[in-house]
Amino acid sequence: MKNKKIEEINKMLEQDIKDIQDRNKLNDLKVKYLGKKGLITELNSEMKTIPNEEKKEYGQKVNELRNKLNNFYEKRKEEIETTLLNEKLANEEIDISLPATKINIGSPNILEKLIEEIEEVFMSMGYDVVDGPEVEEDKYNFEMLNIPKGHPARDAQDTFYIEGEEILLRSQTSPVQVRTMLSKKGVEPVRVICPGKTYRRDDDDATHSHQFMQIEGLLVDKNISLSDLKGTIDVIVKHLFGENIETRFRPSYYQFTEPSVEVDISCFNCKGKGCPICKHTGWITVAGAGIVHPNVLKMSGYDPKEWSGFAFGFGAERLAMLKYDIEDCRVFYNTDLRESKVFDRWEDK
Repeated sequence: MKNKKIEEINKMLEQDIKDIQDRNKLNDLKVKYLGKKGLITELNSEMKTIPNEEKKEYGQKVNELRNKLNNFYEKRKEEIETTLLNEKLANEEIDISLPATKINIGSPNILEKLIEEIEEVFMSMGYDVVDGPEVEEDKYNFEMLNIPKGHPARDAQDTFYIEGEEILLRSQTSPVQVRTMLSKKGVEPVRVICPGKTYRRDDDDATHSHQFMQIEGLLVDKNISLSDLKGTIDVIVKHLFGENIETRFRPSYYQFTEPSVEVDISCFNCKGKGCPICKHTGWITVAGAGIVHPNVLKMSGYDPKEWSGFAFGFGAERLAMLKYDIEDCRVFYNTDLRESKVFDRWEDK
């Protein structure tokens, strides 16, 4: 039934493509299929209703349909712009001997590019991309994550409080996960990623910032285990760093997961032999993760005897620094074009 719907949308797209002659219709076409309520976007949201054994094939077909539209959009946009330019040149006289004006332009921020790349992978697996407020309540940022008032972990977070100890700048994107679970009222599975800005009191240097980007993920369903978490992590790190990358879990401790693990990947630079990037260990830590703590499930309306889940968190800056061999995280936020120009060479990678 779902495949039939994909075929119907594909036929509709084929028909709509024939009528595109100007930029307005081209933009309307993209909104119709890829907008927030677009036909292809809705196909992604239906991933959670697909049986597990059919998800891969379904996701591939939806991606093929999305790529088909994107490819047509870019090609037709270029054709329309070329036609308009030729018409303009035919109707105007241009003195080509005049010196050109050099205009400095920026380039896509590498963090945004990385986050969009990861979002695409998770969306193909049926995850929703969700966001929440950056000015957050203590209740969602700490208490419902199994970190009560007075807990030592609050000190480690070095939080920016705004109004007493109740309103703060979120120190993690986990509050978005809590809000999502509450919205499901404990009766629906959850499959989301929450990329966004987070804030902690820290001295800015080459590897630290008081504001940084997190990419957290949460899956809540029946009979979820660490093997499901490892399989998910494998998909992401292989996409980012190569098919030969291996992952391993090391025991750790977080208040909101039990058991908790540190996620390491085999060094993509030395292939495990040892180098400065992996500090001569052959492994690089890239994330924290674990099975959602029963208390967190219970406070969010889920019966831990019936439901289970996993959660994980990546630092976007750390992933980008590893992937693109960047030594100073401050260049991500620098508006000096002489420094941000370095991102140009990664735009097409």
